[in-house]
Amino acid sequence: MTDLTEPVVFPQDRTCPYHPPTAYDPLRGTRPLTEITLFDGRRAWLVTGHALARQLLADPRLSSNRNRPGFPMTTPRFAQVRDRRLALLGVDDPEHRVQRRMVLPEFTLKRADALRPRIEEIVDERLEAMIAQGPPADLVAAFALPVPSMVICALLGVPYADHDFFEEQSRRLLRGPTAADAEAARTRLEVYLGELIDRKRKDPGDGLLDDLVHQQLRDGVIDRELLIAMAIILLVAGHETTANMISLGTYTLLQHPERLAELRADPALLPGAVEELMRMLSIADGLLRVATEDIETGGTTIRAGDGVVFATSVINRDESVYADPDTLDFHRPARHHVAFGFGIHQCLGQNLARAELEIALRALLGRLPGLRLAVPAEEIPFKPGDTIQGMLELPVAW
Repeated sequence: MTDLTEPVVFPQDRTCPYHPPTAYDPLRGTRPLTEITLFDGRRAWLVTGHALARQLLADPRLSSNRNRPGFPMTTPRFAQVRDRRLALLGVDDPEHRVQRRMVLPEFTLKRADALRPRIEEIVDERLEAMIAQGPPADLVAAFALPVPSMVICALLGVPYADHDFFEEQSRRLLRGPTAADAEAARTRLEVYLGELIDRKRKDPGDGLLDDLVHQQLRDGVIDRELLIAMAIILLVAGHETTANMISLGTYTLLQHPERLAELRADPALLPGAVEELMRMLSIADGLLRVATEDIETGGTTIRAGDGVVFATSVINRDESVYADPDTLDFHRPARHHVAFGFGIHQCLGQNLARAELEIALRALLGRLPGLRLAVPAEEIPFKPGDTIQGMLELPVAW
């Protein structure tokens, strides 16, 4: 690689939970592609421009296969489990297309809309329990985490009674204290879901995993190992990401009282508010690829074997696309953000996530007009930069 500037270390912690790390500020509005240094000292390319990001995320010369030489490892935890099978996110076409088609019918807009009554029931149930408990409450533990966890359990056919176990393993996998801890959590999830799949073979229930067991697995389209890998990605991503968006989205609204009042006065703004929050928060900051061939872009050559990282938090603040990008604006056309990625790996669950966020925020704002932080904002802990962004806890009163 040719040095373009003194490389920034990636990833870094945010100083404000809803803004990109201040260390990324020099990368904004300068060049859409620059060099970074990863935790192990290796160099990689960082994409920060919106147009370039959409171009490269749709380029088949960038691979999502983390077993390819040069694939960028951004944390020791990630490097520790790189050899474990990663369905959907970790494969390229044509294999990716085959896997995605197996589960896509459960994640269409039509299916998400059909699930809305059940999501509303879950949201109301968790909100009633939190209100009955009385303030103060930790919104993460009482509401933001259980809502998407219950939804994905219902969709997949995973017993919610086991939520303490799989939520803890998900936490350790994504932000465990050591790489070995992350690897052990992955193993425990594999064992748990493997045993669940074996039970479903004998005693089928009602859920996506049951359908996969009694169609794709039975017919030999997929093997047990791949089904376990698919179950892990759907279960972990299905509750972790939305939980973080609910908690961090609520925190962000409480920190912007004028926007919160605007939203309460006009609930029709809610779909646009959800899109703007996803753009602004960019909780999955750092999509990863490796080049399989040389790619020429803007006078720079990304060489075969070079790692490429997409800084979604910076891409979604590109001033050439979003005027005044650091301002929360529910009226801007934000739908073309890359918070869900772009191209063939664009988030499978985006329709479900939008429905959950819209229903959860509508209920919170409607039922709790006095919702406020229970402690000073600066005392509330949020997650480090090497994992999905969100609040570790969110003490609220009403």
